[in-house]
Amino acid sequence: MEDYNKIIESLNIKFIRSTSLNAIKSVRIENYYDVQNTIFFIEKGMMNFGNENERAKEGDILFIPGGKSTSIVFGDNADVSITNEQFINQKEDYLRSRHHLELSQTPVVKFTSVTFDVKAFDSVNFFTSLDIPPFLVQEQLDLGHIVRKIYQETHNDLPGKSRVINLYTEELVIGLFRFVLDQKMFVEQLATNSNYFKDPRLIDIFNYIKNNLDGDLSNKALASVANVSEDYVGQYFKMLTGINPQDYIEYQRMEKAVDLLRTSKKSIRAIGAEVGYKDTAYFCRRFKMMFGIPAGKMRKRESLIDVSSESEA
Repeated sequence: MEDYNKIIESLNIKFIRSTSLNAIKSVRIENYYDVQNTIFFIEKGMMNFGNENERAKEGDILFIPGGKSTSIVFGDNADVSITNEQFINQKEDYLRSRHHLELSQTPVVKFTSVTFDVKAFDSVNFFTSLDIPPFLVQEQLDLGHIVRKIYQETHNDLPGKSRVINLYTEELVIGLFRFVLDQKMFVEQLATNSNYFKDPRLIDIFNYIKNNLDGDLSNKALASVANVSEDYVGQYFKMLTGINPQDYIEYQRMEKAVDLLRTSKKSIRAIGAEVGYKDTAYFCRRFKMMFGIPAGKMRKRESLIDVSSESEA
């Protein structure tokens, strides 16, 4: 229990957005992907997800960790199957905000979503580090109630709005964490993850990487931070985290790139340089390889989400 409390205390939880949408057509998205964590609270209809077509029905919560690609289906059955890139480009054909649903349209699914980041020591993407696949939370209406409160709070102008949203989001993440423990899900990964909290040298490496994404992140530089040999640092990092340091660094760079695409108007070239890629063409190739869509399309995706949110206010 003490280790679990240490994990929770280390987490930096950041609310990103909340939307309430209606799917007006059944559709299968073969490789749905988001760099941030997303909760879907199903309020009407149903969704299917994963290779086994597991069903999320009214009152259920579907959790898709950031960085995990999965198939999702809006509705019970779908004759139309599209890629995530096609979905981004055609989102208005399938989704409507509750204020833009025409009287003649009956939604196949109504859902409220909350998107958020969770990082240990403000450096490690927590759910990604656990390698948690998408999963279903059933019979937890209290979590659904929190999702609704977050969405409602985003659309008022009362004092303390941001702080209340952050508190609700923390409550939501802790509720998810407790569900994982109660259902004895991913216990081995959680135990392994406790290594992060026992080795200050690893935390120093995490912080160094976070603060130097545009600089020298060679194994030699990391070895100097951890005060170990250059030959050993890769083995040391992988032993504690399960991945090699250069793969972790690339993910951190790409995650920062997505954040810049979402929050700034900087050019693709400038963003690539800011996260450590001097060759813009190489940055674009690696970005598409990791996320399945070009960087410019990712920016368009975020723009569509923002427009959707604003239309509901």
